[in-house]
Amino acid sequence: MSEGGPVTEVRVPAAGHSEEAAREPGPQAPGPAQRGRRPARGGPFGMLQWARWGWRQLTSMRTALILLFLLALGSVPGSVLPQQGIDPQAVQQYYAAHPALAPWLARFSLFNVFGAPWFAAIYLLLFLSLAGCVVPRTFRMAFAARQQPPRAPRNLSRLPLVSTMASPLAADAALAASSAILAGKRFRVRTGDGWISAEKGYLREAGNLLFHLALLALLVAVSMGGLFGYKANRLLVAGQSFGNTVTALDQFHPGRLVSAADLQPFSIALNSFSARYVSSGPDMGQPAAFNANLSYQSQPGAATQHYDLQVNHPLNVDNVKVYLIGHGYAPVFRVTDGTGRVVFNGPVPFIPVAVNSLMSEGVVKVPDARPQQLGFAGVFLPTTVDVGGKLNSAFPAPYRPAVSLVSFAGNLGMNSGVPQSVYQLNTAGLHRLAVRPRPLSPGKSILLPRGMGTLTFTGYRQWISLAITYDPGQLPALIAAIAALAGLLVSFLVRRRRVFLRAVPAAGGGSTVEFAGLARTESSETFGAEFADLSTELSAALGAAEGERGPHGHALPGATPAGEREPHGNVPPGTTPAGTSPTARADASVGPATAPGAAAADAAMDVPSETDERE
Repeated sequence: MSEGGPVTEVRVPAAGHSEEAAREPGPQAPGPAQRGRRPARGGPFGMLQWARWGWRQLTSMRTALILLFLLALGSVPGSVLPQQGIDPQAVQQYYAAHPALAPWLARFSLFNVFGAPWFAAIYLLLFLSLAGCVVPRTFRMAFAARQQPPRAPRNLSRLPLVSTMASPLAADAALAASSAILAGKRFRVRTGDGWISAEKGYLREAGNLLFHLALLALLVAVSMGGLFGYKANRLLVAGQSFGNTVTALDQFHPGRLVSAADLQPFSIALNSFSARYVSSGPDMGQPAAFNANLSYQSQPGAATQHYDLQVNHPLNVDNVKVYLIGHGYAPVFRVTDGTGRVVFNGPVPFIPVAVNSLMSEGVVKVPDARPQQLGFAGVFLPTTVDVGGKLNSAFPAPYRPAVSLVSFAGNLGMNSGVPQSVYQLNTAGLHRLAVRPRPLSPGKSILLPRGMGTLTFTGYRQWISLAITYDPGQLPALIAAIAALAGLLVSFLVRRRRVFLRAVPAAGGGSTVEFAGLARTESSETFGAEFADLSTELSAALGAAEGERGPHGHALPGATPAGEREPHGNVPPGTTPAGTSPTARADASVGPATAPGAAAADAAMDVPSETDERE
């Protein structure tokens, strides 16, 4: 490099070096032990301190993670065990298969996990914890996204990346040209007396802000579903229909702010149902396809529409989703009492107790029979087989349908005022009739003793179980989740970086420009290439020759510019470190070299404070 030419110096810091190294020691933030220390004062002031301490514990990240883990742990039985609000028939099957365990599980609300008080308590605590953590952080992120770059440090040589160049332009002109270039690169520029401070990557804070706002929106959307949504169940036999009213639904679980008048006035009819099963191999008896042919009206008087309801393909009517969650058989009986009147004629849904064979249990209640009320309890067998003298079903399809019933007479207790399940028979006021149970195929009858009447098994129909859900917060929750994911990606991909520039008049005319950079969210090595490109562009715009430099401002082999440092800040053999040569820096002759601590304190006077660096 010729005498009087530009002097350029690029320095790469040692590993782990950052702007933190330029700060002078200050008051230390309270450590974890201090933040978690419980107040010891009494009286009203002590109670206030306790309340603040409890709020800090609740809104801490540790508590939020613990509550989130408990919520996930509590959701496990809701996924493993059948739920009363989703599939009550499966709950009945579980009671039949595990008569000793099921009552204990019911005591802990494990058949209704998502409506249990303990699950609601965990959810509400998690809601408060996240809200208390997210709301203050949202305001901090909004402030960080709007703040201006800090003023340039007085001693730029303390920063990780430094480049010094001599320009024929005056100091003010060099600063103006540099400001235009940085603004063109979409840096947020702040100027002062002899310096420029610029920062880029504020979109990272916007991503953080979007993530936290979306998280709040997600919580609100979930709350909307719990307040204004509802869930219901309806068992529908082929050939029957129902309207979406509270009295027509088998089970109804409304939100806190839902009344009977808020239900959408649609109606649904089941025209037919068909099922296919695997007929061979290890999966024999497993369902292959379910198809329910529905007719529905969105409101009274509207045009009738048809829909083929399948598993995982719900019917969407008036923003309400109707799911197919189960099916079974409803044997059709005709009962004639002792007076010769037909007192019962219709299908009775039987609940499956064996999933693979669809062997089902059910009861028939005939309160209008005379001279005594009649009751029957038994099983329906789709494909009847005799296994060691015991009836069973070999396949879920109705290849050899039959029923086997036990007959009772007496008082059914239906007028006592105590509600009864349609799937259970209270035998307290009944006596068993002397009729030997035997399988009845369609068309066969049971002749009851003492002239009490006749029961005829006329055939069967199929029924389906429908889950009806209305959740107004579902779409907002989806949008909020997508927005949160987008904000998270932006905060991960966008980098915050700062550059500083100082220009001072040179002794022989022109100016000496010192350019420094700092990566706030990553190591300076990854920011080095961008900094070198920017340094090269500034050098060309300021009329400062780069000498024998290759791409990205790196020296070519055999060329060692003054003040050049190897990676990690090591000084090459035979060179003079930057800041110690009178020709390398204009301000190097101010005084003797200072101690490292004093130099760090001097640099810390001009770097941003800790609050500016807070993410």
